[in-house]
This record gives sequence, structure tokens and C-alpha cells, in this order.
Amino acid sequence: MKSPQVSILLPVRNEEHLLPAALTSLYRQTLGDWELVAVNDGSRDATGAILDSAAAKDSRIRVIHRPAEGLVATLNAGLEACRAPLVARMDGDDICHPQRLELQAAQLAAHAEITLLACRVRHVPRQRLSDGMRAYEQWQNSLLDHAAIVRDLFVESPFTHPSVMFRRNAVLNLGGYRDCGWPEDYDLWLRLARSGARFARLAETLLYWRDRPERLTRTAGHYSLEAFRACKAHHLRQGFLADRNEVTLWGAGIEGKAWRQVLLGEGVAVTRWVEVDPRKLGQRIHGAPVVGIDALVPGSGRTLITVGARGAREQVREFAGGACLVEGEDFVCVT
Repeated sequence: MKSPQVSILLPVRNEEHLLPAALTSLYRQTLGDWELVAVNDGSRDATGAILDSAAAKDSRIRVIHRPAEGLVATLNAGLEACRAPLVARMDGDDICHPQRLELQAAQLAAHAEITLLACRVRHVPRQRLSDGMRAYEQWQNSLLDHAAIVRDLFVESPFTHPSVMFRRNAVLNLGGYRDCGWPEDYDLWLRLARSGARFARLAETLLYWRDRPERLTRTAGHYSLEAFRACKAHHLRQGFLADRNEVTLWGAGIEGKAWRQVLLGEGVAVTRWVEVDPRKLGQRIHGAPVVGIDALVPGSGRTLITVGARGAREQVREFAGGACLVEGEDFVCVT
């Protein structure tokens, strides 16, 4: 049997109300050479019946029914079943633009160097969207090329999981998804980056991402701020801090002190705190001195930027440029 051009990987649990609209958005795709691998993760509503009915009418749809084992196991089961070299992720409550598969597949065909390609997203509905989610959407959508994505890779997850299309073998070669107690998608992006993968994002808005209180990223502990910090610290220890047992933190507020704790768990001690408030200079926090930004010079050690105030990253990068500090070598922004 000829493999399709794109496999759509859709893990789903209890989405009977929204799943029909998601499926309709796939039927309307301008690229028709796709298969849908829908993995039913122990749904207790009509989700399974909806999928079976769809598969009976469209031979491109394959349904895998599994007991409820969680998202990572469901994703890996679906990934193994995908037959196409390109895998597009989707969730059962989202909507794809009709040209999503066509445009992403064409870009990956034209650029063999790209491993993972996202698209711009738009949250729906908009009426109750928080300022924080609007800012997150704007930030994600601003990262279009590999350099911009990698520069902000440790700030937050740069991709909405259902918006990506990736080369299946690249993910399988890393062992697929992992359950480490933190976001499985963010963990995958960081492992791909360390393996040398290249990323990109299309400028078109091709996924409508449904925001609602019961969304897994809002309810599960794997997606808490603490879990994100743990994920970041683990991967920093594999790369930026691989040969270091000490680090400087720029930012001695609540976030900086939370970072001190998670870094201690990775065997990395905070030996300096950087502050711009002159009243704090000369103090000691957990035994480490508070110094001014002038103490940051090339060769003075690795620094993590933990200042989360709006506009802080831009100010840090402006200072770093003037001080000849290299991002990714001398410092990394983690908030």
C-alpha cells in the first residue's frame, strides 16, 4: 500500500462535542493525500463512535482504541502507526485552515534542512482570552526563523503542539515522546534542538487553537510553572550548563529564587546574583553576593536571565550587545 504524503496524529479523549468540527476541517484540506491516525485514549463518551463512523465513510481514517493510559503513551502509539514521512499534530478540539497541510508539506519538501515546521496560531474563542494568553500568542507568532526560535527556546515553549508538522524519523530516532513529569512537547523540542534539528514557522495562521478552562495544559501538573522550570533546568544541564557546577542569576526576585532551587536539584549552585537596583548591591542572598551588571564580562561565567518583567529581555540583550556578551554562550534567557 502506498504511503500517504502526510499522517495526521490525533490523540483524543472525551471530545464528542468538538471532535466533529475538527474532523470537518480535515475533510476540507486542499491536500487530499493524508491519513488520520486517531488514537482514542479510553474515552467514556461518544468519541470512539464518532471516530468509527468517520472511518467507515473515509478510508483515509484509521482509529486505534486504547485503554486510558495518558497522553504520552497515546502519542507514541499513534506515532508508531503513522505511515507517512511527515506527521502533522492535531487535537480533537482544534480547527485547521483548509491550506494547512498543503502549505506545511510544501515548505518541508522545498527545505530538506527543516526538521519541524510550525505555523502561526489564533486562539478561539477570543471573548474571554486573558492578556497573558494574548501575549503568549503574539510572542509565539513572532518567532518565524530558526535563529529567533532557538534564541527564545528556554523562555517558553515556542510551538503550539497541534500546529507543528515534523519529519517522523527524526522524532522516532529520539525515542518519541517521553513522560518525565513535565510537558512532553516542550521536552521534545529541546531534545530535537540538542540533536541539531532546525525549526521554522510559516507566517500564515493555519491553526485555530481552542482555549478553555478544562484544557489539559491548564489542569495537569505536568504543565505547571514548576514543571516547566524542571524541564528547562534538565536540558540546560545537558547543554549550556553541561560542564558547569555554578551559575550567575540575573534577577533576585521570586522567579530567580525558584530557579535557584531547581538548579540545586541539578547540582548547579548560584554563586552571584545580578541586580540593577543600587540599593541591593553588596547584599548576600543565600550566601551569594549581589553584584551590578558591570560584573558581567566575557569569560566571567555562565548567566541565566530570570527577569520576567515586560521588555526585560530586550533590555538585557541591548546591554549584552554593548558588553560583547554572546547569547547562548555567555547567557541564556529563561523567562
